[in-house]
Amino acid sequence: MNELKSISDLGDVTFEDLSNENGYKYWWGSDLMKTLTYPDIKSFSKVINRATKAMMNMNIDPYENIQQETNLGEMDYKLSRFACYLIAMNADPKKEAVAQAQLYFAEMTRKYELYIQGNEEIERFVFREELKDGNRALASAAKQGEVNNYPRFQNAGYRGLYNMFNYQLANRRGIKKEKLYDYMGRTELAANLFRVVMTEEKIKNMKIVGQDNLERAHFQVGKEIREQVKKNVGKNPEDLPKARRLPEIKKELKTGYKKMIKEDKSNN
Repeated sequence: MNELKSISDLGDVTFEDLSNENGYKYWWGSDLMKTLTYPDIKSFSKVINRATKAMMNMNIDPYENIQQETNLGEMDYKLSRFACYLIAMNADPKKEAVAQAQLYFAEMTRKYELYIQGNEEIERFVFREELKDGNRALASAAKQGEVNNYPRFQNAGYRGLYNMFNYQLANRRGIKKEKLYDYMGRTELAANLFRVVMTEEKIKNMKIVGQDNLERAHFQVGKEIREQVKKNVGKNPEDLPKARRLPEIKKELKTGYKKMIKEDKSNN
């Protein structure tokens, strides 16, 4: 397996060389940050936060994998192997060092029976978690706008984005409507997240009140995003491919996570 080497001022060292031991293996966030060529811990913290959200969606305790601590008088993070993996997969792939790291981790994780295809499947967990938060915020904004039929308000957004109701989209894809998000790819999840966030902003900023007005606003935002998807992707949202089911990926990741933790503890 090709080694992941730091190209920073750490010198010619590998990912395994950077590990520390204290009853279990861990890596300092500052070392991984330099390996991935992020300029400072503040900018790197954004990537760590995305990895944290992904763990939360997998029902994996992030505090067992990412611990904020002081290192040489500076704020830093203690990271498990699994945390390093998720952070690398959520980092900016346009960086040459990140692209190299993603290839390294993709190869490394095969020994833990993890066969995740690039960072897109990991990012789906992040978007899914953000969608949960976004839908809660949208429901609160709609309540302030005196919504009296929330399912109908929700379907207005689906009609705008997909030109059909949510149950029609579910029937088209051969799944239950409650499971629609589980089968959406990164692009489609991102479009729905944008729909939810922009509708919330529109309701609050324009002080929209009343069931019909709320539905109209949600429909219009969905329709505008539909046009953006068609323009930039070349497909209607309803024609985007069905992705691998998120719970299946979650199960695979949790199994791989347990194997990583067991190995890094047994080797100490």
